[in-house]
Amino acid sequence: MNNLTSVKAVSTLAATAALLLGSAATGAAATPHPTHDHKTKGQHSARIPFTKATVKANNDGSFTITWKAPGVKRVAVKAAGRTVARGDNAETVRVKGLPKADRQWFELVPDRGGSLRLADRLVKLNGTVNFRDVGGYRTTNGKWVRMGKVYRTDALDKLTSADLAKLKRLGIKVAYDLRMDAERAAAPDKLPAGVRYVVADVAGGGAYTGMPTTPEAAADLMIEGEKAMVTSPSAKKALSTVFDGLADKRARALLFHCTAGKDRTGWAAASLLTALGVPRATVMADYLASNDYRAAANAAALAALPPAQAAIYKPLLDVRAEYLNAGFAQVKKSFGTFSGYEKKGLGLSKAELKELKDSLLVG
Repeated sequence: MNNLTSVKAVSTLAATAALLLGSAATGAAATPHPTHDHKTKGQHSARIPFTKATVKANNDGSFTITWKAPGVKRVAVKAAGRTVARGDNAETVRVKGLPKADRQWFELVPDRGGSLRLADRLVKLNGTVNFRDVGGYRTTNGKWVRMGKVYRTDALDKLTSADLAKLKRLGIKVAYDLRMDAERAAAPDKLPAGVRYVVADVAGGGAYTGMPTTPEAAADLMIEGEKAMVTSPSAKKALSTVFDGLADKRARALLFHCTAGKDRTGWAAASLLTALGVPRATVMADYLASNDYRAAANAAALAALPPAQAAIYKPLLDVRAEYLNAGFAQVKKSFGTFSGYEKKGLGLSKAELKELKDSLLVG
C-alpha cells in the first residue's frame, strides 16, 4: 500500500469511527463574550516573563491557573477587568464564583514585563469533543502563541443551535474542512451564517479497500498515513490552502477540522505550531492531548466491538508519539529541514511566515 492510499485508508476508518462514537460530550453554558483582543499596554513590545502558564476549567465551575515567571516578584490574575487572585513568581491558584461565559479569559499581569491572556484550551460544545484553541503555547524564543485566533476540532455535523451561536460569538470567520468527499457528504458541516467554508481535502478523495487484520498492521497504517500527509500532492495542496488562510489575519478567527480532529487536524496543528517556533515536546503534547479529549468517545467505540476487533481498531482511534514522529521523520527525509517543508511543502514564503509570526505571537 503506497503512502497516498494509506492516508485515504486512515481517513475512511476515521469516518467509520465517527459513526460509532455517537454524540459528543456536554458543553458549558453559552454566554455572550466579546471576541476582540484585550491587549495590555506594551503587550507586543514588552518581553513576557512567563515560562509556563496554563488555565484549566474544573467540573465545579472553578478554574486552576498555574504559572512560572522567573525574576518576577508578584503576579495579579484578572478576569473581566478585576483582580481575582494574586501570587508570586511560581504559583497555582484556584478561582471560583465567576459568572458563566462562553470562554472565561484571564490576564496574568506581572509586576514587570508584558502580561499574558489565557483561557482553558478546550471550547466545550454539545456537538464536539475535541474543539480546542491552538494558542497558549510558549515558543523557543520566549514569545507566546495568541489564543482565540486559530482552533482545531473534530467533525462539526452534530453542532446544536446553541453551539452555532457560541461559534458566532467566538468570531469564527473561516472553516477549513480537511475531510474526503464521502465524509463531507455523509456528515456535512453545520456552521454559523456568514462563516466562509473551504474544502481542503488532505486525502484527495478515494476509498478504502481493506481493513488491517492485526493491531501491528493498524499501527503501521497510521504511520504510513502520517508520512503521506507530508508527501502526497493532495495533502500538500490542502495544507497550503490552510496556511494561505492562516497568513491572512483578516480571516481570523478560523478553524480547521477533520472527522476525529486528531490525524489530519493533528498534523496541521503540529505544522503550524512548529512553524511558529513552539518546541517539539510541546507540539507533541498538543498532539497527544486528543487521547484525553476523546477518551470517553473512544472507549465507547471500542466497547461496542468484539475484543479481537477492538484490539485491531484501537490503534486507529489513538494518537501515538510514533505516528507524529513518523511525520517529522518524513519531513527530514523529503525536505531536509522543516524550513524546507515550509517552503516546498506548505508553500510559505518568507514574507508569509513573518506575517504569521508577527500576528500570532506576542511578547
